[in-house]
Amino acid sequence: MLRIRKATERGHADHGWLNTYHTFSFADYYDPAQMGFRSLRVINEDRVEPAIGFPTHPHRDMEIISYVLEGALEHRDSMGNGSVIYPGEVQRMSAGTGITHSEFNHEKSEELHFLQIWILPERLGVQPSYEQKFFSDEEKRGTLRLIASPDGSDGSVTIHQDARLYSALLDGHELEHTLSPGRHAWLQVLRGEVLANGQRLGTGDGAAISDEERVVVSSAAAAEVLLFDLA
Repeated sequence: MLRIRKATERGHADHGWLNTYHTFSFADYYDPAQMGFRSLRVINEDRVEPAIGFPTHPHRDMEIISYVLEGALEHRDSMGNGSVIYPGEVQRMSAGTGITHSEFNHEKSEELHFLQIWILPERLGVQPSYEQKFFSDEEKRGTLRLIASPDGSDGSVTIHQDARLYSALLDGHELEHTLSPGRHAWLQVLRGEVLANGQRLGTGDGAAISDEERVVVSSAAAAEVLLFDLA
């Protein structure tokens, strides 16, 4: 079964400096039918104006992944980390027992476009930690490249949950991902248009996939997707 979450149905807020779309309930957007999918709790698509961003704020007991599409994301946190995340890089922050951090558009004249992803941890109270890794376009073109996993396999960032996150660039490709019994998937289209198990999805659309043996994704033109394999 594949259930589509259309981009146009997402929660939306325009704060002037921040234009944001919420796949699931977040902040002032609340829909009891959209509280996440399995351990996947948040997918926010954010566009941030130059030289501004989110001031220092706290988090705890959440696995937070940032995926930059355009621009540069500047990060600072209470663990002493200070970095800039560019397209192709994946940032993972385990908030655990509690951290504070800030996120800003590093550029002075260009918009920042990125996804903020929250995954519920398998247990509470882990030690906070931070990780940042680069995955080239070549690694993701025409294949599902593992970028986050519970064991850090294949050079992916490590998350405290039985979930695996893949990134893929498609341009006339067809990709297939097998789901083990009892597993579920969420597909998020970042750019372009794809067919997922025969259903058409456009930019910003998502799909919850359950009771299927595989996920087949294809495109006729350039597209970018994230695929979550979830318990």
